[in-house]
Amino acid sequence: MSAPDGSPVGAERSIGQLFASATTEMSALVHDEIALAKAQLKQDVKRGATSGGAFTVAGAVLVFSLPMLNFALAYGIRTWSDWNLAICFLLSFAANVLIALVLALIGVVFAKKAKKSKGPQKVAASMKETAGVLQKAKPHPRPAPAPELEDRAPAAIEAVARSSS
Repeated sequence: MSAPDGSPVGAERSIGQLFASATTEMSALVHDEIALAKAQLKQDVKRGATSGGAFTVAGAVLVFSLPMLNFALAYGIRTWSDWNLAICFLLSFAANVLIALVLALIGVVFAKKAKKSKGPQKVAASMKETAGVLQKAKPHPRPAPAPELEDRAPAAIEAVARSSS
């Protein structure tokens, strides 16, 4: 297993490597959050399109079905009840309006769902929070090296330099 920069996980890494690793991970996080925002926006657009489609179908049903359905229903009611033909036509119109209202209600429900969805706003808030945390982040204080290690440091450096040359 290795770190994003290719160095082994347990190995000591320089500050430059740590910074490069943090930058790479931060870039990946931002890209992932942008992808999430796009996915949520796509879902909201689908809901809006469903709402618009339902409203369109409701209008089409009301407009195109009225003549045929009104005549058929009105004459059917007249045949079964012997009521006045005008009342039969009003009843058939009321049935068409009821169907259109049900479809419009479906459109309203989907429009409210699309309006309530705060997907991209949530992602933007999360990104601002992440940026705020990183701006306020301070490096952890490093403990002062023990005196016995300070005395050995030059000798250790020389030993490493001799072994590597």
